[in-house]
Amino acid sequence: MTNNFQPLLTAAAALGPLLLLGLGSLPAAFLNRHALPAARAAARVALAAFGFSLLALACLVAGGKADGHWLLAGPFTLGVHVDNLTIILLVLVSFLLAVVTRYSINYLAGDPGQGRFTKWLCLTGGCVLVIVISGNLLQFALAWSATSWCLHQLLMFYPGRPGAVLAARKKFIISRLGDLCLLIVLVLVFKKFHTWEFSAIFAACQALHASDLAAGWFGINAICFLLVAGAMMKSAQFPFHSWLPDTMETPTPVSALMHAGIINAGGYLIIRLSPLVTLSAAAMSTLALFGAFTALFASLVMLTHASVKRSLAFSTVAQMGFMMLECGLGAFGLATLHIVAHSLYKAHAFLASGSLPTLVKSAWLPPDQQKSRAGTLAAALGMAVLLGLAGDWLFHLDARHAPAGFVLECTFVMALAYSLWNLWSQSVSLTGALLGALVAGGIAAAYFALHTLFDQLITANPWDNQQLNSLPGRVVIIILLALFFGVLVIQTELPRWTSRPFFQALYVHARNGFYFTTLANRAVAALWPVKMPPAKS
Repeated sequence: MTNNFQPLLTAAAALGPLLLLGLGSLPAAFLNRHALPAARAAARVALAAFGFSLLALACLVAGGKADGHWLLAGPFTLGVHVDNLTIILLVLVSFLLAVVTRYSINYLAGDPGQGRFTKWLCLTGGCVLVIVISGNLLQFALAWSATSWCLHQLLMFYPGRPGAVLAARKKFIISRLGDLCLLIVLVLVFKKFHTWEFSAIFAACQALHASDLAAGWFGINAICFLLVAGAMMKSAQFPFHSWLPDTMETPTPVSALMHAGIINAGGYLIIRLSPLVTLSAAAMSTLALFGAFTALFASLVMLTHASVKRSLAFSTVAQMGFMMLECGLGAFGLATLHIVAHSLYKAHAFLASGSLPTLVKSAWLPPDQQKSRAGTLAAALGMAVLLGLAGDWLFHLDARHAPAGFVLECTFVMALAYSLWNLWSQSVSLTGALLGALVAGGIAAAYFALHTLFDQLITANPWDNQQLNSLPGRVVIIILLALFFGVLVIQTELPRWTSRPFFQALYVHARNGFYFTTLANRAVAALWPVKMPPAKS
């Protein structure tokens, strides 16, 4: 990289989080006294952070990636690591912060705690941006933990609501377990690599990949499994998922920021440290299996909730499961695309929570039908398969020849088939059929084009999980695809099956989250009892 752009790039990347953290460091009492000006200042600062992220993008395009390090003491440094992944997430998160802070001005207007809310919103957003630009693992871990602590203050914004307090405490306990995983990783990484700098760790991992010396080393596998565990806790994966749907009593801007940005931190951890995590195929396979199960579990539960916001919350859990599946299969470019698409869609869905029709569309629930349309589903599936094969051939993804790519393409085909089924179920005319096919073709073209683009931007050295090529791996793939297809059939045939006793019982169990939430709530209440507010006379 040229010397002309490196200082400007690192400065542009760092200025946004510094401004947000600076505003958030002001006392809450002072901000409460000047609540409306503080909220407007936060919106301007967030907009400035977005502007600096665009400047960083321009510098990256002009001069390439950059690493900046400032020595503090011994192995402790402050660092900025800017590459394609950093810029994509920096632009995304700063844009969402600009929208959420602007929305919060009117949403919290008149609330006596608006200044305090502004303080913790700025601190939370600033910490997320520090995670994105961190140049070393220690700084990443500190920002990771600080984000959770600041989010806890936002979740506890209404401490008089027992439901909000229970959900916040449940999230707090799970986050501390995730912090513990990352703390142990810090110790093991420094013992193995004698540094926390990302650039040095990635170079060492590249050498280990080339020599294949890490396959039998216990320490590497321990690091990778701990990273996977930490990512699962951060991104609400089963069985650590129940806190997320219970955080509906927090202000809507917090839900938007949490579901659109903070919940992606687990996926970002795996993508950022992919050169390290891919040293353990067993850890990656574990991540893929838990992600797939979480996606299936949450997809079923989502269908049973009448509350659209709660359905959106379980939708987020399912989407995080899909993202973890993509990471576990080595599709890091696709997982990054998933983060971008999901963040924008969920931010809009929660901020539009005053419009029920918009939320119903965002939740993507099956239409209310009185009879089955099995023929429509078969036609939709056939069209989706043809579009998937055409996209695979045109963009040379060769998904048919790689187990991981085959799983991802089949998953996309089933999702596209469900979209087509929804469109064709609304209209059975020739015009409706042609319009549905045209829309599906556009979706498929956009998917394959963006998939290819993000693979080129993110994945310098593609990784293939060789465990999937074994007989047990192929059996697992078949089982996973069969389960995904089963969920597709349930989603489309559900109206016809609602009168059957088995599905009525299944509906009740799914409506209660198969009682994992109840068990988690009891455990948290036993460890950390929630005091009920005194009754008003």
